[in-house]
Amino acid sequence: MTRAYLQLALSMSLVGANVAVAKILADSLPIAMIACLRCAIAVVVLVPLARIFDPPVRPSAASLRNLAWQALFGTALYNAGLLAGLRLTTALEAGLVLATLPAVVAIGGAVWLRERMPARQWLAVMIAATAMAALTLARLTPDAAGSALGNALVFAGICGEAMYVLLGKRLGNALPVLTASLWMQVFSTLILLPFTLAELPAMAALAEPHLAGLLLFHSLTASVLCLLLWYAGLKRVPAGMAGVFTAFLPATAAVVAILVLGETPTLVHGVGFALMLASVFLATWHRKVAA
Repeated sequence: MTRAYLQLALSMSLVGANVAVAKILADSLPIAMIACLRCAIAVVVLVPLARIFDPPVRPSAASLRNLAWQALFGTALYNAGLLAGLRLTTALEAGLVLATLPAVVAIGGAVWLRERMPARQWLAVMIAATAMAALTLARLTPDAAGSALGNALVFAGICGEAMYVLLGKRLGNALPVLTASLWMQVFSTLILLPFTLAELPAMAALAEPHLAGLLLFHSLTASVLCLLLWYAGLKRVPAGMAGVFTAFLPATAAVVAILVLGETPTLVHGVGFALMLASVFLATWHRKVAA
């Protein structure tokens, strides 16, 4: 069980660290190019992995349509919102905004999938909204480092990611994990390719080794390794308990933003961080009911 906990924690920590990586990349490369190259690299890696570890399967037309929608929302919209937002706001605040994902998924499940939301999940939504309001009020101070518009764009990306999660629930176990991920990355690359071709001259920036290395790290961790670690941990840990580990996302994003990017936290960030963690735990905690 300890190994599974470590896998889940490492998966979410890598997602959080990638917030700072994405900010560095967004300052130097076009948004569509970053996302498209990330997906293309993931395809190259996932093709042999799917062939080795997944049984041969032919996706149905319904499954492919679902995966195409997941690519549109979970890759195109999510990356557009996150990367555009990171050009305006700080990685620290973006990480806190990302922590609203469990609450947004809970609302989406109630509205779209007609899932019943327990009182604790409604409370989690209210707490997440309070944390977002705190960050918005912090923007009213003259020395604020972040951006209300940037945070809003990141939140728009979160809404896209929530749709990806909900569509994944609808897909269920129709396809093995690696095969489903491969097809989604293929669709994502095709969706983003036209926007990337219009910005090909900007690819010259990748001649700088540190940028090329960051892009490779971003792709291999965010699109491949995080997925493998997460599902490996889920094999041994109940989904409700696994959800608690999403708290590592904002925590790692905050630590990396402070230590690597030199961003300065404030009291408002501390309050927002505490509220976000409370929201994550409430949204993902499942109490075991006695028989």
